[in-house]
Amino acid sequence: MAQPLHQAHSLRDNSPTAGRAPSVLLWTGAGVGGLLVIGALALWFHYGTQVFFEMIRTGFAACF
Repeated sequence: MAQPLHQAHSLRDNSPTAGRAPSVLLWTGAGVGGLLVIGALALWFHYGTQVFFEMIRTGFAACF
């Protein structure tokens, strides 16, 4: 009869960097998202609400 191909014991990565990549990607994504929000707020305060919404309206009009 055929034997299963998988091993009875799973192999674990016990290196110091194991499982670190997902958290690094998460923090990098959160940092980029935070910078985008800060940039949008800075433009809003610099140019004012009217110009900010006018740019958004113009962008939507160009897309549709």
